[in-house]
Amino acid sequence: MTPRHLSFDSPVGPLTVTERDGAVVSLDWRAQANGDASPLLTAARRQLEAYFAGELAEFDLPVAPAGTPHQQKVWRAMQEIPFGAHQTYGALSAAIGSSARAVGTACGRNPIPIVIPCHRVLAAGGRIGGYSGGGGTATKRYLLSLEGVTLSE
Repeated sequence: MTPRHLSFDSPVGPLTVTERDGAVVSLDWRAQANGDASPLLTAARRQLEAYFAGELAEFDLPVAPAGTPHQQKVWRAMQEIPFGAHQTYGALSAAIGSSARAVGTACGRNPIPIVIPCHRVLAAGGRIGGYSGGGGTATKRYLLSLEGVTLSE
């Protein structure tokens, strides 16, 4: 099936959600020309807008991120970090039997940020760490603040 996508504005800039075969496969930090919006893409937009409005704490969307088995393992573990909570790269790596560096690399390659909440993974000591999404660490700080997370930095 040909991928479909839907772009819209958000508090963190333009976003484009893409679906393939009935699952969300990416969320990109840029706008694209819109095609036919599917029910899934419409639901994704509605859920993201509710999240940004502070009305949604958990996404209920089928996701199918493409990645290596290790990346898949990291992304599944990130989905277990609840809204308003965070975990360090080191703690997440210990939980899945990996290294903090490998977890950080997988976070940076997360194709569905926000929905798969890589922003909830912090550096040691609660430092912000990096963020590959649009706006970099400013976006990460915004998302954490939206969820009520206070950083020590």
